[in-house]
Amino acid sequence: MSISLPDELPLAYQERMKRQFEANGEPLGPFLDSYKEPRTYGLRVQPGKWSRHETARRNAAALFGLEPVPWCPEGYYYEESSRPGKHPYHHAGLYYIQEPSAMSSAELLDPQPGELVLDLAAAPGGKATQIAGRMKGEGLLIANEIHPQRAKILAENMERMGIVNCIVTQADPHALAERFPSRFDRIMLDAPCSGEGMFRKDPEAVKEWSPEHVEACAARQRDIIRAAVRMLRPGGSLVYSTCTFNREENEDIIAHWLETYPEFELVRMERLWPHRHRGEGHFVALLKKSSSAPDATDAANGSASAQSGRRGGSRKGKGASGANAAAAAFRQYAEWAREHLPGLELPPGRPLLFGDELYYVPDTHPGARALLDDASAFSGLRLHRLGLHLAHLRKNRLEPAHALAMACTAADQAALRFDAAADDPRIAAYLRGEPIAPNPDQAAAKGWTLVAIDGLPIGWGKASDGMIKNHLPKGLRALG
Repeated sequence: MSISLPDELPLAYQERMKRQFEANGEPLGPFLDSYKEPRTYGLRVQPGKWSRHETARRNAAALFGLEPVPWCPEGYYYEESSRPGKHPYHHAGLYYIQEPSAMSSAELLDPQPGELVLDLAAAPGGKATQIAGRMKGEGLLIANEIHPQRAKILAENMERMGIVNCIVTQADPHALAERFPSRFDRIMLDAPCSGEGMFRKDPEAVKEWSPEHVEACAARQRDIIRAAVRMLRPGGSLVYSTCTFNREENEDIIAHWLETYPEFELVRMERLWPHRHRGEGHFVALLKKSSSAPDATDAANGSASAQSGRRGGSRKGKGASGANAAAAAFRQYAEWAREHLPGLELPPGRPLLFGDELYYVPDTHPGARALLDDASAFSGLRLHRLGLHLAHLRKNRLEPAHALAMACTAADQAALRFDAAADDPRIAAYLRGEPIAPNPDQAAAKGWTLVAIDGLPIGWGKASDGMIKNHLPKGLRALG
């Protein structure tokens, strides 16, 4: 059931917004008129892939009618009818579909390569992938989501975008705060909110709105903030953002924050309004924790270790193998990579083995090393992604993980590759899960093959007998 905006906006919502605008000496009319306008559409490119592929850049600009988003160098508006989410470039992780206003949050956070960063409420992954793009594979990002299905989607999006240096956790914020006090250089808190900025694109958000819902959201935000402030190190920065318009979840939250936690200062606070900016609207505030603030590490009092009796949380529920087993598995991978993937250079880090699954986590940041050295740090947490998934270990053989293909920024990093234009019928067939015929000059090739679109990897195949057998995971195959 659709609604007709703005006529069917809740009257209580309109009255609240009228009071809010009048308090600022502004008319409500232009804001309400924005609901009569079409919603905006945006995508944000993955810089590591976008910068390397001129053909894809040129094609995307022409196909999607791209126009720059003023507040985000990687952001572009696109034409609704172009549907970039259906294009093979989306499968390749060339870009992430994201509402333009929402790009402002990570832009203000300004994460740097080599830092330890937390995205506390990260699903479905728009801000997390933007943060990771800015980190350029250096340092470590922990992206958390409390809801299981949303955490799964978050992990899938991190994989599609080729993110190497990210751990995806599924945990209550306070459980994380017990484990990681005073750890992070920067924290993104895109708080769960009443979603008033979603009204133009989601009629369900209109139906769910009520003054009581706003109050409940504000209470929840204050609760999550208690966890966030504990995890930020002295001298660190934090961005709080929402996609809602009322003061209760925005300016009033920040006022409460500064009153309750005097060790914080407000650096910058801004709103993107749909009647003033080309976007659905967003609230963003940047706060900084005093470098002289008390360190919260001692306050943990071993709370994390008290939970260490529960089993670890890989996808299969298996605990991590020992360092020697992981090192042996990584040597097997390194031997495979020298032959099949000589152009991919991993950042400094360490291998982790969960059952038959080999992962790799960058550990250049001292805080990241400390986390990985602490056996209890992740014990009992549900982990949906642990750095880069390198390989599946089978009896007497190794199969490269799909994530490893997506971590490649160009097809020429592989010794054997199949590369075709996006409109080649074999690309559509591959994305459906079908075997494909190689190019004529590679008809006799055998072995693991990196399948790519205009140089952008999209998955693995295995060449044999004049065909490339499809190794795209079944859950990622296109229907039809």
